[in-house]
Amino acid sequence: MTEHLKGSASARKDDDWDIVIKPSKGNAPDFGLVWRYRDLIWMFFKRDFTTFYKQTVLGPVWYIIQPSLTAMTYYVVFGKIANLSTDGLPPFLFYMSGTIIWSYFAACLTNNSEVFSKNANLFGKVYFPRLVVPLSVAMSGLVAFTIQFLLLLTVAVGMKMANPDLALSYRFLFMTPLVLLYTAVLGVGAGLVVSALTVRFRDLVYAVGFMTQLWMYATPIVYPFSQIPERYHWFYYINPMTTPVQAFRSALFDVSALPVSLFLANLAVTVAITICGLALFSRAEANAMDTV
Repeated sequence: MTEHLKGSASARKDDDWDIVIKPSKGNAPDFGLVWRYRDLIWMFFKRDFTTFYKQTVLGPVWYIIQPSLTAMTYYVVFGKIANLSTDGLPPFLFYMSGTIIWSYFAACLTNNSEVFSKNANLFGKVYFPRLVVPLSVAMSGLVAFTIQFLLLLTVAVGMKMANPDLALSYRFLFMTPLVLLYTAVLGVGAGLVVSALTVRFRDLVYAVGFMTQLWMYATPIVYPFSQIPERYHWFYYINPMTTPVQAFRSALFDVSALPVSLFLANLAVTVAITICGLALFSRAEANAMDTV
């Protein structure tokens, strides 16, 4: 009887099963399979949000406190002491707009830098596309961005009522989703590169926070792009975060936009980082559990 059942099972073809798990071919992830697990992305998103604020006093209010204090600190240090220009914008709006975009990118990057080590117990017990976790992290970051963006918009409308000369553009209605998509793709792509490398080089995790901080100061967040000397523009052509920060400010407050050539260069770097991240991540997930 037992042998008969084994023989029947072994005689089955792949087409007889509802789901057949096979090793991936090449270095490209199976996006169709990721889409089939979209409900799991939503579950991870709810888990991350609930876990992070389960035992906090202020909960999501921290989303407002942190960028507000950061913007005020930048105002004192870079606005008053260093006396840096803000492109004619009120300092709080200038620093806040750059801070919330950067915070979303930094969250996608740093929270995805240890995907394999933080989820080793889960990855070792059940199969699902590993790319589900980085995507859920990008979704979780949207909660913080939405709350901070509403705060920024409320303050901007209040200042507009007090000062009618303040330019407030309606382009943000269709530009903000595009900026967020660009930032999410870049943040997840860079995070995948780091997460794949940390499987083998564990000490790289300690450098992520430091390198992210340096990257922030190399991006026009506390200073406007218009004040950068032309001889240094080449550096911002290879810094892909220049575009979303400046485009977000331009969409909201109608400040000077970036040259098309700089946008195309930033877009090319973003695509290259994302493709490299997907390839490295797909290769790393094959033996990550053995290494971690």
